[in-house]
Amino acid sequence: MPTIYVDGQPYEVKEGENLLQACLSAGLDLPYFCWHPAMGSVGACRQCAVIQYQDENDERGRLAMACMTAVAQGARFSIEASQAKEFRAEVIEWLMLNHPHDCPVCEEGGECHLQDMTVMTGHTFRRYRGQKRTFRNQYLGPFLNHEMNRCITCYRCVRYYRDYAGGTDLEAFGSRDRMYFGRADDGVLESEFAGNLVEVCPTGVFTDKPFSVTYTRKWDLQSAPSVCPGCALGCNIIPSERYGRLMRVHNRYHGEVNGYFLCDRGRFGTGFVNSDLRFPHAGVRTEDGSFEAVTEDAALERLSEVIRDGSVIGIGSPRASVEANFVLRALVGEESFSNGIGDADAKLVQGALEIMRSGAFRNPSMKEVEAADAVLVLGEDVSNTAPRLGLALRQSVGNRSLEMAGPAGIPLWQDAGVRGHAQHQLSPLFSATLLPTRIDDIATATTHGAPVDLARMGFAVAAGIDSSFAGPSELSETAFVRGAISALSAAERPLVVSGIGAGSEAVIQAAASVASALKDAGKDVALMLNVPEANTFGAGLIEGSLSVEAALGAIESGQAKSVIVLENDLFRRADPRRVEKALNAAANVVAIDVLENDTLERGTLVLPAASFAESEGTYVNSELRAQRFYQVFEPRGDIQPSWRWLVKAAEHSGRNDLGWDHIDDVIAACASAIPELSELRAVAPSREYRADAHMKIPRQTHRYSGRTAMHADVNVHEPKATVDEESPFSFSMEGLNAGQSSALIPYVWSPGWNSNQSVMRYQKEVGGALLGGDPGIRLFDGRAGGNAPRYGVVPRPFAAADAGFTLLALDHVFGSDELTMQSPPIAERAPAPYVVLNPGDAERLSVAAGDGVRCEAGDRALSFEVKLSDHMPRGAVGYLRGVPGSWSIAPGGPVTLEHDPDFVPRRSASENLIARG
Repeated sequence: MPTIYVDGQPYEVKEGENLLQACLSAGLDLPYFCWHPAMGSVGACRQCAVIQYQDENDERGRLAMACMTAVAQGARFSIEASQAKEFRAEVIEWLMLNHPHDCPVCEEGGECHLQDMTVMTGHTFRRYRGQKRTFRNQYLGPFLNHEMNRCITCYRCVRYYRDYAGGTDLEAFGSRDRMYFGRADDGVLESEFAGNLVEVCPTGVFTDKPFSVTYTRKWDLQSAPSVCPGCALGCNIIPSERYGRLMRVHNRYHGEVNGYFLCDRGRFGTGFVNSDLRFPHAGVRTEDGSFEAVTEDAALERLSEVIRDGSVIGIGSPRASVEANFVLRALVGEESFSNGIGDADAKLVQGALEIMRSGAFRNPSMKEVEAADAVLVLGEDVSNTAPRLGLALRQSVGNRSLEMAGPAGIPLWQDAGVRGHAQHQLSPLFSATLLPTRIDDIATATTHGAPVDLARMGFAVAAGIDSSFAGPSELSETAFVRGAISALSAAERPLVVSGIGAGSEAVIQAAASVASALKDAGKDVALMLNVPEANTFGAGLIEGSLSVEAALGAIESGQAKSVIVLENDLFRRADPRRVEKALNAAANVVAIDVLENDTLERGTLVLPAASFAESEGTYVNSELRAQRFYQVFEPRGDIQPSWRWLVKAAEHSGRNDLGWDHIDDVIAACASAIPELSELRAVAPSREYRADAHMKIPRQTHRYSGRTAMHADVNVHEPKATVDEESPFSFSMEGLNAGQSSALIPYVWSPGWNSNQSVMRYQKEVGGALLGGDPGIRLFDGRAGGNAPRYGVVPRPFAAADAGFTLLALDHVFGSDELTMQSPPIAERAPAPYVVLNPGDAERLSVAAGDGVRCEAGDRALSFEVKLSDHMPRGAVGYLRGVPGSWSIAPGGPVTLEHDPDFVPRRSASENLIARG
């Protein structure tokens, strides 16, 4: 490692770094604006000026921009030289000429990078008294506020939005000192990653719109480390609370998973925690069908009666924690437990787990996805089912430009040089999906078709790589297959991405076959199989003897008198008619859930469950990485974690085999009972953990205020903070947020660094792993090696049914997820339900785009607006899975269609807002 000298002090730095990154990694304070660790250097702001000396005898030196200066052995620099300090102060003064004096009312105040850098340079007095330029702000949708007058023209926003995230509707307009960063016209920013502008912008140009409605300063927020419940990728987040409401979500850096960025579903989708559909007390159904609130003791007595009866089935959930599912299984017994994954999905999840259990392939982290040099996406619309994975794939195609930069002598951190030299050349990515996706713009080639036809494409690629694999010979010479074979075979780090989104076992098997063929060819191949919900794989590892259908059958037949449903709306898992019939047949339906839903409405006893922000637990993500999330704030009323309701009820009923007082006890029992979860205790420290001085870790910042005022309407005396018995955290500002395990960082802050940029003080090096390593434990690691699976049956091509249409599922990033759909800004972006037809089928039905079509399956009938796509196979109809008002049955089943002349289109929430002006 080279040694450089900064202000006379030696520092060992990483080979190939720029000086700014080296200085920040060494813990030095050097101001900057345009540079970002995920986006490299462009040298636009001139704020990171230093003096560079020719050698130890040079006393004068010259100005250099640290972000554009490569480190070298023996190089000498000065941050503290008067010329450098004066230049940096002048740059700040230029930038502040037109900046408004609105820090007290700016949402960024107190965590503003511009404030930090202004103080760091010593610019504390404004001399300019002239007129400031002003701009008109734009409406950018429900996620972001726009305040262009605060802009300092660092270009971070457009570099992130266009170059990194691939957005096309945010631009830089103007010239000289009248640059405008926005859209050509007012309108919703289209990218599902637009929300990251809140953290990318170093000032207050782009701010969190939902947060601004009930705004609170950063130092008055109570926070804890958590995991996003919005999909299966397990992005790390920092949810924050004030006044008993979840106020916002910020990115929690994880070097292997989400890095610096979240998708908008994760950032803005947690509003369900504050939903009016929450219920704070247990309820019992009365004879007139209404619910009557009861005390906790009364509810536990009712539940204990159900348990003592013995004839009870437990149905878990892929959105409930590992711990909650395990406790329910322990309560009812493995033979009476279902993990709550719908039968069609459960088969696919178990197939994916079996592939991963083989140990044959690397199951890549997001960081490893970004490093892939050739990619095949088979059957999974990642932009809608796993958006952050789509962003990682977008970075992977940039590896070609990095490969070209090295021989040309261009440093990899010099962003404009790397991009300019590559001239839009990309690493190969081949995408085979039902319909076009939002990553098609970076694809080398795309193909579209029914799931079985996509699987056939995959089998053909596998056979082309290794002729011993079965594959349809008639597809071997298609351009897509030939191109994929060539690119994957030539790659050093090939990646295959698939999942259960297509609803096809053949697609998953085809993806595994491609990976197997590449492994047999000596490639270091990675295989990523995506699943839909936050703990789908975790629930899949806690199997019971019953499927959902078998559980419903046992209830309907009277084999079981009662059912306990854990955080699961069964109407989303099976045919609603079957669910209705089974629940009506049950003597007792105990529903434990976070929100009211259709299943809870059929309950005889309903118990309020704590959300992810009100409890501790573990999720297992699509990488099979187990990660812990922690309670942010105390819930109201009788709301408590699902597992605690069950443990209390077991104790109430006289059971002594579930004597678990703390979640650590549950974790230990689960790790002992299920071999594949044996490392659960190592995921994060126990509740007894203390980093230093025997102090807990504060959820509140050292400047937290208003602890008395918040409760003054109840008592003018400050209430004693609740002692948290479940974690190493305190519900106060007392404690130490320094030196702890990386899994236990509730917020980031460092002296002089109040913005999110302070995360670098928690990293081994800027942009690298967190100190102590990135949190979480991989349960299965394909690096251990194993025999790759082989599949000999290639499905037949898709053919239209003799009667009716085949139902194929489509996902939408805003709307398909059950919980995030209850967050108002997400609901505003969600589409009204529709179906997609091939134009030929539409002509046969005498319908056009925008018309209504009546869809019938059995005795159910719904009408939807029609959209047309040439890519939809003839004889198939696509529907929006999970979107309220759409079908709630599994894809594949036949439906009949006919024109509905009386159909009235349903507007989405955003269309309603536009209509109202």
